[in-house]
Order: sequence, then C-alpha cells, then structure tokens
Amino acid sequence: MAKPARPGVGSRPGPAGPISPQPPSPTCTTALQHTRLRLGEGHAGVAALERRIVSIPDLTEAETGFQRSPRLPDEGFVAYYAAPLIAKGQVQGVLEIWHRAPLNPDPEWLEFLQTLARQAAIAVDNAALFNDLQRSNVRLSLAYDATIEGWARALELRDMETEGHSQRVTEMAVELGRALGMSEAELVHVRRGALLHDIGKMGVPDSVLRKPGPLTAEEWVVMRQHPILAHDLLAPVAYLRPALDLPYCHHEKWDGTGYPRGLKGEQIPLAGRIFAVVDVWDALRSDRPYRAAWSEERTRAYIQEQAGQHFDPQVVPVFLAMVAVE
Repeated sequence: MAKPARPGVGSRPGPAGPISPQPPSPTCTTALQHTRLRLGEGHAGVAALERRIVSIPDLTEAETGFQRSPRLPDEGFVAYYAAPLIAKGQVQGVLEIWHRAPLNPDPEWLEFLQTLARQAAIAVDNAALFNDLQRSNVRLSLAYDATIEGWARALELRDMETEGHSQRVTEMAVELGRALGMSEAELVHVRRGALLHDIGKMGVPDSVLRKPGPLTAEEWVVMRQHPILAHDLLAPVAYLRPALDLPYCHHEKWDGTGYPRGLKGEQIPLAGRIFAVVDVWDALRSDRPYRAAWSEERTRAYIQEQAGQHFDPQVVPVFLAMVAVE
C-alpha cells in the first residue's frame, strides 16, 4: 500500500524545528499521526538528512524504532520505504511507502519511486512558493495603503481646515459605492482615490490654499488646477492608475459646468460622481473660518436641489437614504 508522506514529514519543515503534522487522508492510517521528527531522527529523518532512499524489507525482523507508536503493529505493515522530496537542492519533506506484504522492488520500481518523489517535491515547492507570493502581495498591498494614508494625513497637516476630512469622505464614498452596486475590487480603488482626492493641492501655494476668506477669481484659477496636478502626480504610478478617476474628476458637475475638463453626465466616471456628493456634504457640514457648518436639514435640501445640476440624479437619492440611516 502506498501511503503519502508521514503526517508532517511530507510538508516543508522549519529550518531546525519539528516537522509539523498534517491531517491524514481518509484512506491513510492514523497510527503515525502524531509522530514528530527532526532531520536525522528516525528513518524518515535519515532519508531527509542523507538525501537517499531508506528501506526496511521486513519490519517484523528489524529493530525499526517505530515502537513509539503503539498502534502501528495493528496495521500489519511488512515493508517500508522512505524517499526524500528534493526540489531546487532543498529537502521539502519525505515520501513514505508502507506495504502489508513482502516487497522486493526491481530497479524499475525504485526509479518510479524516485520519479514520484521528484514530482511530489516540485508540487510541494510550487505550493510553498505560491503561498509565499500571496503573503508578499498582501504585505505589499498593506504597505501601499499605509503610504497612501500617510499622504492623506500629510495633506491635512498642511490644510488644517480639512482635518479628518479625508478619512470621513473615504468611508462615506466606499459605503455609497457599495450601495450603488460597485464590486469590492472597484471599492478598493474608490478608497485609494478618496484618500488622495486632494493630493493635487500639494502644488497649490499656501497663500491660496490657506487663505482664510473667499478666493479671488485669479486665485480660483490656481485652485482649480489641483485635479490636473493630481492626475500628473499619480498617473506615472501604475498601482494607482485605477484610482485616478476620483481625484481627477470629483469636481466635474453633472450639467457640464465643473472642472477641470467640463465633463457632462455619464462622461464623468462613477467614482467621480459618487465623490462629488460626498465631498460637498462633508464640506458643508464642517466649520470653516468664513462660515459655520450648515445644519443637516439645510445640507440635505441643497444636495437634493443640486440633483441633475451638480450631482448625478441617480446617486443623490441613494446617498440621502444612506445618511438618513446614519
């Protein structure tokens, strides 16, 4: 009977630690389920350490060292083989063969065992590489997102009026996008774009950005460059290109009177249409040096009034229903 690697021996061992047990398949014995070996320990350990096939033709006559498993004699095994699993010069584990009858393999059988061990080692190695790649991708994604959040906080430190604004509008934009049927993959880019929606203000002079009162016409020309500056800053970053619609288009208006490109209706990407509502809501509900925060009732009335002008008329009712629940 061919039995997969002893639970734990067929998996990737740690550098110097015990070989972790794996659950047996329904056709395997559990007699050795809890056996834990180190390199050089036991027959499987010797096979791994010396990188050779270890064989015991007759378990009934040899001093095998398997006595530590009191259930093993009940299995009636007669012959035993252990083949190391080696891929790319590294031992990945051991494939153990147990047989309930005498086994006198010929060279062809042994060659087949070695081939099987090589293929199993490659499979184990590929699985480990895939798992490592997945973990690396998760860590990289977390690092990117932490960097984006850091950029958002840096922007707020420069423009104290909007402290906390990025995080609030990001949460609302993601919630609204989900309510409008956007996929979770799309919402990842909405979140990143929302955090970076004002990244272009890094290129706006402090005399304009931090001015306590209303801007002049000339200053508005400068301020309205920030979506273009955001595009120019983020476009070279391939990782952020899918999130670019939001910082580039969140000041466009449904009726075509927005900036920087004067897009109209559904020419405006959905992420930009979603964020336009969220951004205005949070701005009006926050205190500014030149005005106090609006009441919720007044803000709701303004958002409703601007449906079909500033805002997508299909987005507005979903948004107002969402904030009503909150």
